[in-house]
Amino acid sequence: MVDHAGVLQSWHIRLCRSAFAIILTLGPVALAERSLAADFSGDVVRIGIINDQAGPLSDLAGPGSVVAAKMAVHDFQKVAPGLKVDIVVADHQNKPDIGAQIVRKWFDVDGVDMVADVGNSAVALAIQSIARDKNRIVIYSAVGTTEIGGKQCSRTGLMWLHDNYNLVAGSVQKLVSQGYDSWFFIASDYAFGRNMVEVSQRVLAATGAKSLGAVFHPLGNADYSSFLLQAQASKAKVVAFANAGEQLVTSMKQWNEFGMNAGSQKAVAELMFLTDVHAMGADTAKGLTTVTAWYWALNEATRAFAQRFYKLHNAMPTAPQAAVYSAVLQYLSPAGHFKFLRVWSVKFLHPRGRTRDC
Repeated sequence: MVDHAGVLQSWHIRLCRSAFAIILTLGPVALAERSLAADFSGDVVRIGIINDQAGPLSDLAGPGSVVAAKMAVHDFQKVAPGLKVDIVVADHQNKPDIGAQIVRKWFDVDGVDMVADVGNSAVALAIQSIARDKNRIVIYSAVGTTEIGGKQCSRTGLMWLHDNYNLVAGSVQKLVSQGYDSWFFIASDYAFGRNMVEVSQRVLAATGAKSLGAVFHPLGNADYSSFLLQAQASKAKVVAFANAGEQLVTSMKQWNEFGMNAGSQKAVAELMFLTDVHAMGADTAKGLTTVTAWYWALNEATRAFAQRFYKLHNAMPTAPQAAVYSAVLQYLSPAGHFKFLRVWSVKFLHPRGRTRDC
């Protein structure tokens, strides 16, 4: 039997270990320290979970992230039963303007103290400036764009699970070393996909390999035939998919339907989650190369967590959902000790060990 309160401090470390991947490259990890005190709203900690609740990215986070957040609150209140915590939920529909409007109202009117999840890079970039201006914490549980920790870096915005550099650097470097030195990209046409291709091409150039091109499809696209044919015609040794969720699932199903799985080109899923594997089926996923930061069957503690999650959600947790649990728990931990907290000073630890303030 697992003592949930006893594993709270080590959960984030477990979350950052690789479960299945050709290689795990550790990237920006947020390190925080208390720097500014302020009363929580009405003596209640209000945490907002905003993500895609019903669209193409909903399976990998969506309602499951809400379950994970509530689990974190439940576990934390075992050690701090006097702290009141409310979870509020919203669907940004993968639209930056809707996400920004919701979060602004949360901060200005509804007394939300912290926002977690988000799960869409374009929405994250819209939220980032609002959180910075309002001096509120946002923990991006699974947002890819490196701009959150780069050009748009904020002392109140924390990248929690991964970014696009983490996701692509290891697979690119490993595969290039095996002779896969020409790549073609099929990517989502929004901030995440474009940033992932840019980062991938930068890593490829550093290894001496080549990018033979990229095509970008709309979010929620259903027909990938023209994109796949362009990838095939490129003669690239690797076709890398810089999309996720329903988009990746449909792409790979059509990849197999066109018989491309039997060809010479190697498919790489630059971002893939457990729910994607289930949705496309094991036969379709066979042979795909991917990298992940967390897997539910990694060890005894992750399996125990997954079983609890399954009873509430009827599915095993994805890495983003586990990251929401970790993020909410980590945010609440100092709140339980100090009662008053709003903004942490954030430093980002880079892959080669350098740190810098935003």
